[in-house]
Amino acid sequence: MKDPVRLARWWGPAGFSNRFDRFEFEAGGKWIFTMIGPDGTTYPNEAMFTHIDEDRRVVIQHVCQPHFQLTISLEPAPGGTLLRWDQAFADPAVAQAVKHIVEPANEQNLDRLGVELGL
Repeated sequence: MKDPVRLARWWGPAGFSNRFDRFEFEAGGKWIFTMIGPDGTTYPNEAMFTHIDEDRRVVIQHVCQPHFQLTISLEPAPGGTLLRWDQAFADPAVAQAVKHIVEPANEQNLDRLGVELGL
């Protein structure tokens, strides 16, 4: 995740691309980027890396709407690495309202990561 060029290739749902304006991969660092949908629609995003355990865990606070915290954890597992993706929205009503979008989008995001890693 610390390589912004690689991250830009797999971050987001299928068909999306990214433009990173600021990427400070350190605790307290800002991540300002725009996701670009397949139809050209742009989605500005701003986040902060609140915690980084090198090669183990990254915690990202999404500081624009919708507000959420994303924790990505890596754990050794037989035959490889287990990735945990925990996304907690600040407002449960918002979480419920976007669930139908977020769940498949996150699956597509992880599929794109698998392609990037050659899995």
